Amino acid sequence: MINDRIEKLILTNLIYREPYTRKVIAYLKEEYFEDAREKKIFSHIEDFIRSYNTLPTREAILIQLSEDPSLSQNLYSEISDYIDEIDYDEDKPVDEAWLLDCTETWCQDRALYAALSRSVQSLDANNSAKISKGDIPKLLTDALAVSFDAQIGHDYTIDSNERYEFYTARERKVPTHLEYFNKITDGGWSTQTLNLVMSGTGGGKTLFMTDMAANNLLDGQRVLYITLEMSEKRIAERIDANLMNVPVKDIKHLPRSVFLKKMEDVKDRCHGKLIIKQYPTASANVNHFRHLLNELRIKRGFVPTIIYLDYLNIASSCRVKMGAGLYEYAKAIAEEVRGLAVEFDVPIVSATQVGRAGYKSSDVELTNVSESWGVPGTIDFMVALINTDELTEQNKILVKQLKNRYGDESWHSKFVVGIDKAKQRLYDVEDSVQKEFLETNKEDKKTKDKDEKDVPAFDNSRFGQGMKAERSGTRMRALGKKKYEGVEI
Repeated sequence: MINDRIEKLILTNLIYREPYTRKVIAYLKEEYFEDAREKKIFSHIEDFIRSYNTLPTREAILIQLSEDPSLSQNLYSEISDYIDEIDYDEDKPVDEAWLLDCTETWCQDRALYAALSRSVQSLDANNSAKISKGDIPKLLTDALAVSFDAQIGHDYTIDSNERYEFYTARERKVPTHLEYFNKITDGGWSTQTLNLVMSGTGGGKTLFMTDMAANNLLDGQRVLYITLEMSEKRIAERIDANLMNVPVKDIKHLPRSVFLKKMEDVKDRCHGKLIIKQYPTASANVNHFRHLLNELRIKRGFVPTIIYLDYLNIASSCRVKMGAGLYEYAKAIAEEVRGLAVEFDVPIVSATQVGRAGYKSSDVELTNVSESWGVPGTIDFMVALINTDELTEQNKILVKQLKNRYGDESWHSKFVVGIDKAKQRLYDVEDSVQKEFLETNKEDKKTKDKDEKDVPAFDNSRFGQGMKAERSGTRMRALGKKKYEGVEI
């Protein structure tokens, strides 16, 4: 505890200092006070403020206490003596910032103590509070979340100057090394955002993230890479391949002296720091990640500027049980991870699996997200990485925007980047190649639109139950002989 009598200091300032009282009264609870006298005094201060919206005087508290039928005469006398001892010197006020910090720490300590005490009660056979073991996680989570938050909203008219500063301030970004990604994100990943790439199995999700992490490292960023699938050494191997300019399959064949020499060259070029942490698949959630971030800050002085999570679908939720269904579960994971990005003021880049319907598609849509439609609704940015046989032969991969809170997703909605799978790299293609792709893509779209326009619309009025629907022209030839709800067409 900060001070053995911090409680008395708190009660004194609750009576005499209205600015302090307005800031802390919502966070104080009667159960935080152990002394019976202090419990009663706080209870009546709280009741008075709630009833009259002003601070009580010592006399008002004494009058209220004298009318309290639950007080014995002895306890009333003890409380009266306690209140008489309250001494406030207006000429020597306590520093408010210090007092607020002390009060917040005291509230956190008392909340945790109360939660632990209730948790122990769940083991007592004579548990009068009816607390079950299942209540323990929520009790502890609520206790650890106790915090004074002075921000209670943005006043549209009063805070206009602050708003203008926000508009004109340069937003903190983590740029990428790929030109078109910087274009569509307005300069790079923004803090407090969750950004996703989507592809099928083996479609380049991990390659994308390790390549981005490697280039962030070169750029001087502090990178945290959380892996839920591959081991820490395998992720590092891919980054080695990228930064050492060696095919990933050849790294293990390098002589030790050559490997260490290349590593020295990498150290000379890298101005950032990279931490890789592995958790077992589907066993880690944001509480584990939060603990890791706090441990890294305390033990290594490491505060990341960007986090990579490999990958979203195989994390777990700290709020929702798997039995709730895949939609709710995956949505909860996305919400929690995005909340972590906001809490630690960093961008988080992760990946998700494409659904079965979009696995072989050359034009993936937002609806092809695996497991939950709730994920796209939560994240800030999403692209699909699309592979085709033709692109693979050309060492390219197609990127398609699916969601973009940075700007208009129709601007550069599709583009290509070069890919070197052997060295785990993505790179910008030449402008002429990009232009050729865009022009080919436009021609393909025109042809597709023309083909669809030539297909006659299906006349529903001619289709009745038990009757054959007649089709003709292009649509009939395309469909062949099929059945619709048991009726041959």
